[in-house]
Amino acid sequence: MEQIVIGRNPVLEALRADRNINKIYLARGMKIAATSDIIKLAREKQVPVHNVDRQFLEHMAPGSVHQGVIAQVAPYAYVELEDMLYAIKDEDPLLVLLDEVTDPHNLGAVIRTADAAGAHGVIIPKRRAAAVTPVVVKSSAGAVEFVPVARVGNLVRTIELLKERGIWVVGAHPDASQLVWDAPLLGPLAIVIGGEDKGLGRLVQEKCDLLVRLPMAGRVNSLNVSVAAALVLFDVVRRRSRG
Repeated sequence: MEQIVIGRNPVLEALRADRNINKIYLARGMKIAATSDIIKLAREKQVPVHNVDRQFLEHMAPGSVHQGVIAQVAPYAYVELEDMLYAIKDEDPLLVLLDEVTDPHNLGAVIRTADAAGAHGVIIPKRRAAAVTPVVVKSSAGAVEFVPVARVGNLVRTIELLKERGIWVVGAHPDASQLVWDAPLLGPLAIVIGGEDKGLGRLVQEKCDLLVRLPMAGRVNSLNVSVAAALVLFDVVRRRSRG
C-alpha cells in the first residue's frame, strides 16, 4: 500500500535518499524557485511529476501543511536490528530507544535530532507506539530517509541483546540519582527515552545499566520527549568530540 510524503523538504530528501517514489504532485501556480530542485532531481531519477490543483492536494492530505508538494511513495522500509548493528563500522555505536512514544510529531523530532547528533539508528516498539507515518516523515524534515529505524517486538529483550553486544544502556528518568553531566557517557551507548505520559516503564528501567536525569530548575518537572533526547544526545556528542 502506498504512502505519501508531504512538504517540500521531506520530498526533496526522499529523492536524495533514492526512496522508491511513484509520483510527485505539485500545486499549479507555484514559483519556479520553490520547486526547481525537486523537478531537477525528479527528472534525473525519472520520477513522474504532475501539476494539479491545490484542492487535489488538500484531498490527499487533509489538514496538512503540504506546501504545494506531495509524493506518493512505497511504504517505509524499517531495518532489522541486526542489520542496524552490522552497518556500524569503525566507531562506537550511538542508538536511541523510545519506550512507547505515541505522538508522531515527537517521533519525527527525535529522528531529526538523532540525525543531527550522528546517531546510528532509532529503535521503537511495534505496539503502543507511533510508527513511521507521513506525519513522522514531515516532522523529521526528511531525516527519516537517512536514519535507520527498527521496530522490535520486545524492548526489554532488545535492551538485553544490546548489552550482550557490549553496548551500555542509559535511561533518562526524572528521579534518577545521577545527573546526565556527571554520568560516564562514553563508549558504545544506547539512550532510552520514555513516552509522553508515563516515561520509562518499570521493566525497561530495571534493564538499563544506568539512569540519569536532567537538572530541572523550573516548576514543570518534565521536558518534551525530543528535547530530552536532544540534550542527552548532544552531551554525548560533546564528550566524543573531545576524543
